[in-house]
Amino acid sequence: MSDAFTDSQAGRAGHFTPVSSANGAYSTFSPKPLPPDPPLAIDTEMQRLLDRANQALGRLDGITLLLPDADQFLYSYIRKEAVLSAQIEGTQSSLSDLLLFEHDVAPGVPEEDVRETSNYLAALNLGLETMEEGLPLSLRLLKQVHRELLRGTRGGETGPGEFRRIQNWLGGSEPAAARYVPPPPNEVSSAMADLEKFLHGEPVAMPVLVRAALAHAQFETIHPFLDGNGRLGRLLIVFFLMQQGRLPAPLLYLSSYLEDHRLEYYERLQAVRERGELQEWIQFFLTAVAEQAEDAVERAEQLVDLRERYRVALAGSRSRAAEVVDLIMENPIISSHTIQQRLQVTNQGAHNLILQLERRGWIERLGRFGRGGRQFWVAPAVFDALNRPRA
Repeated sequence: MSDAFTDSQAGRAGHFTPVSSANGAYSTFSPKPLPPDPPLAIDTEMQRLLDRANQALGRLDGITLLLPDADQFLYSYIRKEAVLSAQIEGTQSSLSDLLLFEHDVAPGVPEEDVRETSNYLAALNLGLETMEEGLPLSLRLLKQVHRELLRGTRGGETGPGEFRRIQNWLGGSEPAAARYVPPPPNEVSSAMADLEKFLHGEPVAMPVLVRAALAHAQFETIHPFLDGNGRLGRLLIVFFLMQQGRLPAPLLYLSSYLEDHRLEYYERLQAVRERGELQEWIQFFLTAVAEQAEDAVERAEQLVDLRERYRVALAGSRSRAAEVVDLIMENPIISSHTIQQRLQVTNQGAHNLILQLERRGWIERLGRFGRGGRQFWVAPAVFDALNRPRA
């Protein structure tokens, strides 16, 4: 460890303030504005992890250019991230639940769980579209995205799109028993304004990924909303890297890694607050970026290979089965009704196309769901490429 990190003690990241209440004593934590003081130094281990993460992002950039239809791949891939991000917050919906929900089928889990997952997709798209229209990553944008994130969900009564006006806490039934108590509500606006300045600034000799790590930790430490902070904090990483030109498309998501290392994730963030352990947090974050970028490349290559093998097998055919292949790349759960609508074919024509793919083993019957018991099929190879556990 370099000398610059030997003073990473309590107080470097902020300070605790004791509070007495009728239900017991507790301490709120108020983070210092970024960048850290004293400045961070990149030691050998952090540089190694930074190089690995940047190389993985470079490969992800390269595979994006090779995708025959980047939007088609994004449509499927982002949905898996939405499921994992919602599961971290306690929802029970699965990828198949979400895919069926998009066919207007009520899945076998509470609809609110699936709606929270679906809202994650809408919030991501809203943020990206707003940035493309020229609005920079800002508090205004984050509030808009937060409002979309909580629309029509259990958190819809907690002031969506508005910074909290009451004290919140993490873990425990009350602040005195909490694992962590964020800054008091009167400090939230100024703390978020400082974070906005950091997001827009250009700190000298601070790599973009290090800034992303610090920004995420700062957002989660402030916990500016009463609900949805975890999901919005993870979206913040994507928005920031897109704004900085480090992601050509929103293909990097950390939820899978954070879910697999949930306890360490919480402990690393708390260690920043209690002991100023910024180096350890950044190393954890860079490892997550590298592993998830490598995972995204592997899944993209597998999906591109599947699509090309299917299309080569159909080469010379006068059938529209290749168009159905494109549909299952978007959503690996399909029905004849979807094919009718998307390809503008008759019911019999849609059924014939399904039989062609079924005979080749590319799709198989999933079951009957929804009103009238509509029959659905699943493309197992495509679904597995999206849903299999991270290597």
